[in-house]
Amino acid sequence: MGPHKTNSSGKKPFETEERGAFRDSVRRFVEQDIKPYVDEWDEAGEFPWKLHLTAGALGLYGFGIDEKYGGLGFDDCFMRAAMSEELGRCGANGVPASLASCNITTGPIQALASEAIKERVLPEVMSGAKGACLGVTEPSGGSDVANLKTRATRDGDYYVLNGSKTFITGGMNGTYFVVAARTGGEGLRGISLFLVEKGAPGFTQEAIDRKMGWWCSDTATLFFDDCRVPVSDMIGEENRGFLAIMNNFNLERVAIIAQVLGSSKLCLEESIGYAQERETFGKPLVKHQVIRHKIAEMSARIDAVEAYLDSICWRINEGDMPVAEICKAKFFATKAFEYCAGEAMQIFGGAGYVRGTLVERMYREVKVLSIGGGSEEIMHDLAVSQMGL
Repeated sequence: MGPHKTNSSGKKPFETEERGAFRDSVRRFVEQDIKPYVDEWDEAGEFPWKLHLTAGALGLYGFGIDEKYGGLGFDDCFMRAAMSEELGRCGANGVPASLASCNITTGPIQALASEAIKERVLPEVMSGAKGACLGVTEPSGGSDVANLKTRATRDGDYYVLNGSKTFITGGMNGTYFVVAARTGGEGLRGISLFLVEKGAPGFTQEAIDRKMGWWCSDTATLFFDDCRVPVSDMIGEENRGFLAIMNNFNLERVAIIAQVLGSSKLCLEESIGYAQERETFGKPLVKHQVIRHKIAEMSARIDAVEAYLDSICWRINEGDMPVAEICKAKFFATKAFEYCAGEAMQIFGGAGYVRGTLVERMYREVKVLSIGGGSEEIMHDLAVSQMGL
């Protein structure tokens, strides 16, 4: 089966030669370097670090990062989305999740960090030689960032961090961590950002194993016990660091929308392929009306997500940040993926319930995407708030 087409010509809106070439390079990367190995990696619970090096060479970490640090020197939301969509078609979302941990971390460094930090961190991350992670989510709060408990107390030329972070993607293998900690009063206005390096005294990591899905994703809990961080390693202004990176989360959510779009397309293609081969009651499964209707509904929901995503990317490229639309698109897209994964399981029947098949893995993985990057409930509430209600 070829890629699912959204119109009769197969040509995507807003596609340019440059964007098409970039999408093709990511697609080749996925087809050659990821898809053949995802079953093995998922069972092993990890994938080789060399994949980060290949991703770095392709420029997958470089959007919005200056060329002097090894970045692309430009940003384009359609390219960001194409990258995430193609990675979402790899068949094991733990891979793009771990790769993407760098992208949600380097933005704040580029925007807010000192020149010394940028020169120290960004070239190694851009090349894929070192990993970077964003440490915000805590065991007690989840999406309730305004109430985070990790605290940083000034002590001379250092800040002393105490607290913990959890569900940190890339947290075991990462080298550089951008950590949110409270330096002031309650709420978002009392939070600052710090660069913490792996191996810093008082900083330890513990792997989160036995996850429902994303088995090959590197996921960790981080502990800070009197961890001393130089004052020079604060990123941005004291008490205002977190407010300065709110758009970072919007771009993360756009990437998730695109990733689930790719995964939904994969579910559809697998379903069509199986329905064409499998025969029941004397004819191919795809000739039964109930199966045809499932395929039509899956395709329609995919088309709607894709159109929504294109609209958002266009607005971001025009200098807007449509927060309400991003929130709505995220929960709409993850619901579409849940539907596609569920219907793929129905079409495959017992064959889809066997561990190691693609649709079985998609079905297990689907739920985390409606939680990560801002839960479905938070997205609904934020969307309504943005509507002035």
